[in-house]
Amino acid sequence: MNGEPLKPGLEFVYEAGGELEAPREIGPTYDGARRIIPILAGGYVKGPKISGKLMGNAADWQVTRPDGVTVADAIYAIETDDGALIQIRNTGLRHGPPEVMQRLVAGEEVDPSEYYFRTVPQFIAPEGPYDWMNRSIFICSGARYASSIKLWVWRVT
Repeated sequence: MNGEPLKPGLEFVYEAGGELEAPREIGPTYDGARRIIPILAGGYVKGPKISGKLMGNAADWQVTRPDGVTVADAIYAIETDDGALIQIRNTGLRHGPPEVMQRLVAGEEVDPSEYYFRTVPQFIAPEGPYDWMNRSIFICSGARYASSIKLWVWRVT
């Protein structure tokens, strides 16, 4: 038996982008500052295996911990071009140098390479052409803009 570790690969699945409403501040809590960021309908999903649009009535529930790390917990859905509805729960972390994060909060455009924004989306897809999404692990990198977001999703092979 070979002692070499099996290195996972990555298969690109899609890019998504969407518009966001202004954050709604819950405020300071025992574990950090909490806010809700509503996700608007009409965003896009484009990739080699799936394309469609983001559905509305969704939100990202965030807490910024005392160490400056923002923990994201977004629940939303994709409506594919062929009519399937796929639920997503996307959890992860965003952080960077304080001056970079202040620029993001101020609504400035910041190159996503200047901060860490990674998530782990989990899909609930109906039986049929998208049920492969129920049987894999995915990772995502993201970019946050003043009133929008962009996500790149890969399947771990």
